Amino acid sequence: MGAPSQVLVSAKWLSDMVKRNLVGPRLRILDTSWYLPMMKRDGRKEFAQAHIAGASFFDIDECVDPASKFDHTLPSPDIFADYVGNLGVGNNSHVVVYDASDFGSFTCTRVWWMFRFFGHSNVSVLNGGLRNWVREGHPVTAAHSRPERARFTATRNHPSWVKSFEDVTRNIREQEFQVVDVRPHQRFLGKEPEPREGVQSGHIPGSKCMPFFRVP
Repeated sequence: MGAPSQVLVSAKWLSDMVKRNLVGPRLRILDTSWYLPMMKRDGRKEFAQAHIAGASFFDIDECVDPASKFDHTLPSPDIFADYVGNLGVGNNSHVVVYDASDFGSFTCTRVWWMFRFFGHSNVSVLNGGLRNWVREGHPVTAAHSRPERARFTATRNHPSWVKSFEDVTRNIREQEFQVVDVRPHQRFLGKEPEPREGVQSGHIPGSKCMPFFRVP
């Protein structure tokens, strides 16, 4: 199939793969859409209404460590392997992730990172996401069929990519690494409330703010 290994793939390239009926065990498309409560959108519901043909839905609320009380904690290799295997992803699959956010990419980069962390380097982000896909005139569908389960083996290839609470607490004193906060600047400053209930305003001492997006 000649699947590219670059971080980004274009809508045109992916459309060609879909038209040639190449979505399957060697090419898996994952819609990873998820939204903050204030966005008032439901990624799974929107997927059921419109998605790229052949895509499956990756729920970042489900692929987590079930023992943790916190949101979106990284799962174990076995949990990740079982989850993506149920989506038809095998170790030989080229995975293309996207989301339907207005930013072009939002949660899909998290899933791209998770695949890389667990040793799967053949994963790409759809450039511009579903928004750009539609803007370029490519079709969407509501039809969906569950892919055949695949065998996926995951390993923690990059343990240094994850820091624990203790690592970050110690870093406040020792400054071994730079903590970057990607929330909006007003939340970083503690001048706007957090969208999640019970989360304290402000930021980790020593962190720097690099907002992922700017609210108009």
